[in-house]
Amino acid sequence: MAAPNLIGATTITGKTSGTSLTTTSATSVLSNAASSGKCLKVNTLNVSNTTGSAVSITIAYNNAAAIAGTNFAIAGSMVVPANATLNIIDKSSQYYLEENSSIAATASAANALVVTVSYEDIS
Repeated sequence: MAAPNLIGATTITGKTSGTSLTTTSATSVLSNAASSGKCLKVNTLNVSNTTGSAVSITIAYNNAAAIAGTNFAIAGSMVVPANATLNIIDKSSQYYLEENSSIAATASAANALVVTVSYEDIS
């Protein structure tokens, strides 16, 4: 099934999720399953550094769910200053996650960053 036609959407639910990056491996922060029948509109993605040292973050779009498929950088190796928040995606640069796609985050240090995503679940 393809992603729904946005004009014919019957349900739009606002959601927010948070993910602690506990490793330096790529971590899924938002995923849309292959046959979900949904489109996820990403309105904001923020990265907060909860430590006293600067940490780098890479955010990527993957053209398969569960951070599989090909990886396309949205933000590459951006430095998040100590005890600060970096806004990666906002209302001026929204992303649509169609079925079978996802967003991944990779931190340069474990247990330092938290990623928060605000999105619309459209079906």
